[in-house]
Amino acid sequence: MLRIERVLGSRIEADLAERLHRLEHQGAVDIVTVPAADLARRRLLIATRKGEELAIALPRTEKLFDGAVLLLEEDRAIVVRAATERWLRLEPRSISDAVELGYQVGNLHWRVRFGGEVLLVALEGRPEDYTARIEGLIAARRVAVTVLDEDAGECPPPDESTSAHGHGASHGHHHHHRDL
Repeated sequence: MLRIERVLGSRIEADLAERLHRLEHQGAVDIVTVPAADLARRRLLIATRKGEELAIALPRTEKLFDGAVLLLEEDRAIVVRAATERWLRLEPRSISDAVELGYQVGNLHWRVRFGGEVLLVALEGRPEDYTARIEGLIAARRVAVTVLDEDAGECPPPDESTSAHGHGASHGHHHHHRDL
């Protein structure tokens, strides 16, 4: 397992880009696809497309990003690719439906973006696993659901995704959850 303890820079930096270009022609650039939700993590066990296992342990001052160069040697390189993020677009039909949807999504601690009158939930698994959790609202036609893909340009510009509580999912207070 290869241990990565720092990001060398961005693939678009002139000095790195030239060396990477040469290695790409030799088929010597390996890609590690990191789910968008994991880019902020400093510690991560993950495999590259070619199967090399990485143990990433970055200092507090560094983060992974799309195009981060993790390894650059004479005969090979490893570069981060951010996985395309998919979103579940939830459109409540009324204010009361929006309140109930917000309550349920908040209790589930899903990572969200707010898009006017719709709620966008970051998909970190299968869409049906998410819709099953709010099936009552969907079946009663109180919430319309669409799956969006960032690659297709279907999502609003990136903003600071947050949990439905208005802050990151890791937080220091306790919730008393109950059914409506």
